[in-house]
Amino acid sequence: MNPTIELARAYHFAAQKHVDQRRKGEAAEPYMNHLTEVAELVAQATNGDLDVVIAAILHDTVEDTETTIDELRAVFGPRIAELAAEVTDDKSLPKQVRKDLQVEHAPQASWGAQIIKLADKTSNLRSLLASPPPDWSRARRDEYVDWARRVVDGCRGANVWLAEKFDEAAKALD
Repeated sequence: MNPTIELARAYHFAAQKHVDQRRKGEAAEPYMNHLTEVAELVAQATNGDLDVVIAAILHDTVEDTETTIDELRAVFGPRIAELAAEVTDDKSLPKQVRKDLQVEHAPQASWGAQIIKLADKTSNLRSLLASPPPDWSRARRDEYVDWARRVVDGCRGANVWLAEKFDEAAKALD
């Protein structure tokens, strides 16, 4: 299929799935802004690897909506579904366990999943800088940045440029 059509399908799919979601920050931006930024970072880091870019667009659909990995596989194929599965937290687990597992699994993730993780954490830090959640204390923000660094440390070798973008965002929050 035509890559432009595949990309448009992924954006439309994600927009439909996340239609009512907003970011946690003061500005409460549409959630699609995050997915678009992650996809742009991934596109730049991978020189446009279409499957990884599409997986980046869809990276939160299973975790944050009623979407299943099987649905992603049926609509977008096995590679995209596998990448999405690699970066999806199991919401049935306690939050701290999920966070610990991200740190533990990052070094073993595939190259594409590591790129998505790097881009996701970079986008999250940029959002935290531009529009912090109003109920987050400085200590909670610092905790999040420290945890994100631990996740990124496990996958920073996947792309030096993207790791530098993460470091720039982290430094701005210090």
